[in-house]
Amino acid sequence: MQITELNRECLLHIFSFLDKEDRRSLSRTCQVLCEAFRDPALWSLLCFSSPSELKKDNFLLSPALRSLSICWHSSRVKVCNIEDWLKSSFQRDICSRHQNLVNNFLIEISNRCPNLLSVILSGCGHLTDDFIVQILQRCSHLKTLKLENCARVTDKTLEAVTIYGSSLATFHVDFCRNITQEGINLVRRKRLSLSFSAERSAEMIPDQPDNRGDLGQGLKKRFQW
Repeated sequence: MQITELNRECLLHIFSFLDKEDRRSLSRTCQVLCEAFRDPALWSLLCFSSPSELKKDNFLLSPALRSLSICWHSSRVKVCNIEDWLKSSFQRDICSRHQNLVNNFLIEISNRCPNLLSVILSGCGHLTDDFIVQILQRCSHLKTLKLENCARVTDKTLEAVTIYGSSLATFHVDFCRNITQEGINLVRRKRLSLSFSAERSAEMIPDQPDNRGDLGQGLKKRFQW
């Protein structure tokens, strides 16, 4: 029996053992496998290890998506986390290549994946509150939201969790330097049953106004992570 003679359930099971790139390569061999690749049932889980992967055509977004993970563990994350006014021209150039990728991708997610249950975002230095709020508003079944080392996330996200995150059971906002103790207390006060973590977030040095004369503070910011 040839692989193309297998039923759809068997084909999806085979595809499930492959990563995104191998799935895409296999789908290009014939129409039957291409149709299996495009079956939303294959894409209930998506994991990305860098923002550049979000631009590829080796995955499918659909209402079948249940779990999303974007975890970027790279030395470039430290560059992204530097405040814009402290960045060199070289560092700005590095960031310009990917600074909108995660935010734009989350717009697509919120529009096309309303049944999302879990979101994990780590090292997304250019991620901002508005896009997290949009996920909370449009993905009403969301159970887990974990943010780690997302430097531009603020108390606005925490407030949104108390307003729109009624389905959330787990919320982490660890190592996010612009989270304050006031915001942490708000979540703990309003969401008593929530499994909540904010490891070191309120202890880190928050962003400062453009103050190029404060070199000591600037150096601390550069070596915070």
